[in-house]
Amino acid sequence: MRSDRVFDALHTLRNRYTLCQLASKATRKFHKPNTRIQETMNEVFDRIADSDRQEILSEPENFAEAQRRAA
Repeated sequence: MRSDRVFDALHTLRNRYTLCQLASKATRKFHKPNTRIQETMNEVFDRIADSDRQEILSEPENFAEAQRRAA
């Protein structure tokens, strides 16, 4: 069930808001046409659960520049 995957991912990211933001962004990036979005979400939660916290929250070197362009 997806709730089990969410709880496993919460061990890596303890902040639920950050987890939701990261999961939604990753789902948009990893989604392939002609596949179910639910399967993509499950895969994203599995990847988050299997990763280290530092790997997930590492910011790119040009993070400030990306923020300015997004605004």
